[in-house]
Amino acid sequence: MPDSHTPPPLVLASQSPRRAELIGRLGLEFETVPADIDETYLPGESPEAHAERLSREKALKIAADRPQALVVGSDTIVVIDGDVLGKPRDVAEAVQMLMRLSGREHEVCTGVAVAHAGRVESGLERVRVRFRALDRRACEEYAATGEPMDKAGAYGIQGFGSAIVQGIQGDYFAVMGLPVVRMLSLIERHGWRYAFGALRAG
Repeated sequence: MPDSHTPPPLVLASQSPRRAELIGRLGLEFETVPADIDETYLPGESPEAHAERLSREKALKIAADRPQALVVGSDTIVVIDGDVLGKPRDVAEAVQMLMRLSGREHEVCTGVAVAHAGRVESGLERVRVRFRALDRRACEEYAATGEPMDKAGAYGIQGFGSAIVQGIQGDYFAVMGLPVVRMLSLIERHGWRYAFGALRAG
């Protein structure tokens, strides 16, 4: 339990505008400090373990300089047929990814971690996402918007991508990049609760 009723600073260890938008919607004051870490897979590491580990490493890296802050780290990956689809390197690869996802179900794994006072708590959300059937022209038109280029799996569910996602099973916000309810539960483990626009002790 925190000794003070004044909540610690909240820091998002990410440069993602989607994650910043989601925290902003909660009415909380926060700052963003991108965490530059090595995202190479460890030998034998599963996609799920990878996403959670990276979220922890992001939070811990910023928390090393800001130990009194509540530092949130998150990482999102897209998996289909056991393969991880990262951010496309170019438009051609974006189209290739979209064609592969077309008319099929895939999994989005988003890890989230909160570090504070030398301790880190983390978790993972798994979401099943189904695309409607897309022809090559639709994939090329979507890729041409530029929206897929900085997103795992080459799509964003909250933008133009809302026109290609047929349905989901799980946390919508995890697909956006930050499972909000799980993040708040991790903050609670550090002794703070969300009071609709503010963090309170206890």
